Amino acid sequence: MSKIGKAIRGIGQLIRKPYLINLVLNEDNQWAAHIREKYGIEASLPVIDFTEVCGDQALKLETFSFLGGGSLPTDLLLLKSLSAQIEHCRYFEIGTWRGESVSNVADTGADCYTLNLSNEEIVQLTGDQRYADLHGFFSHGRKNIHHLFGNSLNYDFGQFDQKFDLVFIDGDHQYDFVKNDTAKVFEHLLHDDSIVVWHDYAFHPERVRPEVLAGILDALPSDLHQHLYHVSNTMCAIFTKKAFATRKFSTPARPEHNFKVELHPISLK
Repeated sequence: MSKIGKAIRGIGQLIRKPYLINLVLNEDNQWAAHIREKYGIEASLPVIDFTEVCGDQALKLETFSFLGGGSLPTDLLLLKSLSAQIEHCRYFEIGTWRGESVSNVADTGADCYTLNLSNEEIVQLTGDQRYADLHGFFSHGRKNIHHLFGNSLNYDFGQFDQKFDLVFIDGDHQYDFVKNDTAKVFEHLLHDDSIVVWHDYAFHPERVRPEVLAGILDALPSDLHQHLYHVSNTMCAIFTKKAFATRKFSTPARPEHNFKVELHPISLK
């Protein structure tokens, strides 16, 4: 089931049965215990500062809807900034939704691929044709964006005759999917200097999502764990071999930056 479909169903269940929130919290605790017992660490990654990764210059998004199921502005600015730092950036993502992430990367990247379930598969899972039709709303028609269709669990990632500079994993966030997507990306899509970003590694910038972190850690050999970080002010984890100063994750966080936001609404009617 899609992220939005599951979220809507889950919220409905919580409204009808508030006690289910205890099950959610218990599940988080179980994944945190799994990480602690297997790796001897708490359920969080070292934090690197957003401005260390993206720079302290002004950053701009050309596409952002402020609607449900998407990313924070800082999540998309992270991707866009990373692609801008790589000459002729080749980008691959798992999970298209409205196409905001790939559209913003396409502004600075050279060649962009986005993989999602087909329209027909989404309708079969959700029964919602309107929801299915909204996938790729912003990204369809862009010449440097290639839309791919399939389920990442059985998709042939080995078919590509190129490696990608930047990969964004934003599909299903259940453990099995995260582990599968991570393992396949690292096996088939990366070169020595590739960067990988996972969305929804955190519920929000101050609360890590242990299930997703467990999927990432279990998919990768332990010698690669040293290159995993949480980018501050985002819901993202990142794999990069670049060296960064780090700090320990803590919450509630003391603000390190104030971000100035300027909105320019553009009607799409």
